[in-house]
Amino acid sequence: MHERERHRIILSAIQEKPVVTVQDIAELTEASEATIRRDIAALHVQGKLRRVRGGAEAVHPPQQGHLAARPFRVSESVNIDKKRAIARAAIELCDEGDSVIINGGTTTFQMVHFMSARRLQVMTNSFAIAEHLVKHSKCTVSVPGGSIYRDQSLILSPFDNDGIRNFYARRMFIGAQGISAHGVMEPDALVIQSEQRLMRQADELIVMVDSSKFSRRSSMILCPLDNVSTIITDDGVPEEAVAMLEGAGVKVLTVKPMASTGKEDAFSVA
Repeated sequence: MHERERHRIILSAIQEKPVVTVQDIAELTEASEATIRRDIAALHVQGKLRRVRGGAEAVHPPQQGHLAARPFRVSESVNIDKKRAIARAAIELCDEGDSVIINGGTTTFQMVHFMSARRLQVMTNSFAIAEHLVKHSKCTVSVPGGSIYRDQSLILSPFDNDGIRNFYARRMFIGAQGISAHGVMEPDALVIQSEQRLMRQADELIVMVDSSKFSRRSSMILCPLDNVSTIITDDGVPEEAVAMLEGAGVKVLTVKPMASTGKEDAFSVA
């Protein structure tokens, strides 16, 4: 990852919480801790953050009341090749003219790059997805009513009269904070509330997660695995995770990310 991109991720991360550690940023950027320390030192000299023991903090602390979910800009470039391969496999499941629901997230966002020539009817609570499809596709785009959460690029409302119940979809595509035997996990109650309303409007739930999500946990469960028909992930998924999913009756599609050479990403059924 280029230095400029790492700096952007670091500056976004410190707006998520008061102090972010070197280890946290190294995980996000897949760079070494030594590289991250040099990045933090450079940004400290530029006055863009404050260097603290073991990490960095914002010059102006983030406002309280934000969602617990990680900011869109922080996660956007993490595991990008895997996310694009997963997104391509997801679009291959859609027929022309299908009505689909696409939940907000950086993995689901990658679907837009494969939708430019498609004519789908799309409901999404992602401001970023809606904006891209309106500008660069022939899809019909609907969004629910609510407030825009800028950091996560989500449109959310705590109320039932947000227009979601008037849309029916053949499939719903979602990302997740983590996957375990307990189910699909997310970190924020308001996000879960919105996703559960959207899930009620779709016949089939498809979860899109890279293999790192099988080692992550959250304190909140969106839904049990019984609700999931298919999980699309990359070929780094642990064998025990695949066995667990298949034991719960979930179909597993694995994708093989390829280097950015312009070639097609391939996927196979695990």
